[in-house]
Amino acid sequence: MGNCCSGDVAGGRQAVGGAATSVGTGATGRSDAVDAVDHFLKSRGGFRRPCSQIELSLSASNLLNRDMLSKSDPMTVIYAKRKDGTLEEIGRTEVILNSLNPMWVVKIGVTYYFEVVQHLVFQVYDIDTQFHSVPVKMLKLDEQQFLGEASCALSQIVTKRTRSLTLNLERREHNGPPDSRNLGQLTVLAEEYAGSKITAEMIFRCSDLENKDLFSKSDPFLVISKVTENGVWIPICKTEVRKNDLNPIWKPVVLNLQQIGSKDNLLSIDCFNFNSNGKHDLIGKVVKPLSELEKLHYSKHGEHLFFPTAVGNDLQNKVLKSQLFVERFVESKRLTFLDYIANGCELNFMIAIDFTASNGNPRLPDSLHYIDPSGRLNAYQRAILEVGEVLQFYDSDKRFPAWGFGARPIDGPVSHCFNLNGSTYQSEVEGIQGVMSAYISALHNVSLAGPTLFGPVINTAALIASQSVESSQQKYFVLLIVTDGVITDLQETKDALVRASDLPLSILIVGVGGADFKEMEILDADKGEKIESLSGRVASRDIVQFVPMRDVQGDQESVIHALLAELPGQFLTYMQSRDIQPLS
Repeated sequence: MGNCCSGDVAGGRQAVGGAATSVGTGATGRSDAVDAVDHFLKSRGGFRRPCSQIELSLSASNLLNRDMLSKSDPMTVIYAKRKDGTLEEIGRTEVILNSLNPMWVVKIGVTYYFEVVQHLVFQVYDIDTQFHSVPVKMLKLDEQQFLGEASCALSQIVTKRTRSLTLNLERREHNGPPDSRNLGQLTVLAEEYAGSKITAEMIFRCSDLENKDLFSKSDPFLVISKVTENGVWIPICKTEVRKNDLNPIWKPVVLNLQQIGSKDNLLSIDCFNFNSNGKHDLIGKVVKPLSELEKLHYSKHGEHLFFPTAVGNDLQNKVLKSQLFVERFVESKRLTFLDYIANGCELNFMIAIDFTASNGNPRLPDSLHYIDPSGRLNAYQRAILEVGEVLQFYDSDKRFPAWGFGARPIDGPVSHCFNLNGSTYQSEVEGIQGVMSAYISALHNVSLAGPTLFGPVINTAALIASQSVESSQQKYFVLLIVTDGVITDLQETKDALVRASDLPLSILIVGVGGADFKEMEILDADKGEKIESLSGRVASRDIVQFVPMRDVQGDQESVIHALLAELPGQFLTYMQSRDIQPLS
């Protein structure tokens, strides 16, 4: 994934970058969910999310011949299917003359987002001879002969070892049954744009910063922005906050060429003094391209910060005593999330559901567990469905361990980790619908109780992850916990998280209802609090992400997808810290 990595404390979420831009000849199709996630991350203090640029190559075989005296002249149009079912065109191939087995040369660029299911639709047309001199972008499709249509999710392509997927073309007439004829096949190959992998790792240092605080020293952090073609600056990365430090040195940040476009494109490095109210003071800034930052490193010289100052109607730059140094600059080619996924590494989905009494009587409409006869999903069902729909593409057998906690099964004591399907020995269910069915069934077979304990389900998930490590499998596990309450085993949960931080495991927590979730924020170490066990051991990495579903009014989907957006970064942190390479 194309991202910028740095620790982030004192009120800011880790900022990861990658503007949504097109590559190749096609435009980028952005879904409603993509826009919603961007809005959500910005509202929580983040910037752009990780993404990868993908080039799609198309070929077809055994197309239907619609010409009398020659073969068809095919062209393919690619669409992104939006949440409301409408299609947004993102690119067209060229026209291949006289061929039923075309291999198109033009590649179509799309931006891949892990956290969103990106549905693509491919429509193949035979272009009439009289239109061959018309540029493909100007062709009116209703004047061409329709050969067939295929669709898939982008995730279905990028998770294949060959990074290609062959689809049968279909044709429907006025929403009727599909054409029974063999209309041919369309093969889609997805290749990650090379710029996604070339990165520059830098360590920045400043000296003699101006003190902006009255009773202590400044708390500086850096924000790195790029300039767009229309002159607008877009933040793409930020460092952590250094407390009470006028000569700070920050943790490494990583930028890739995908984010900035070129080493000669200008970057603005703004140094701010952190304020808890969100109104950060600009201390000074440096504007230079990446190529000049590289020269600063090798020269060992600093660059003076400047402060933009209004003088009358003009803006002048006041040069400051403060200087910016580039302590480290290393350009390299890095493995990406898709490198692992396309070579057989899997994400295994697990889920744990809160059945404590604070959810309310499931038979009453005001309960968080109420199953609406109209089919309207409750918050638990939405979280299961929306997270599961994304992760299912990365789990080959689609068998998901599913547990409940905080309830009393029939004729038994309160359990804080019981199999959702009612089985004594087997916790796995078949697919997302299997999870949904097991959840509804459990509501009829358990009595809601309490208290709310996370430790047992985390330890159970960690045991499965540890067994995978022992057998040298290339698997990474994702535990989704959906809860309504305040946990009562905070220290035990911290102990479990510290142990689990060494394993291939991430934990996603979704808070539903109106409870006070302050303790969940403690478990999510984005604000700089260290997760420490009772013995004093600190978690080796942050493996928890938490969101309350009420954070974005009327758009729960963006909450869930924003939760998933950080997962590829956690995955890469684990793999790289242990020097685990993708299977060849």
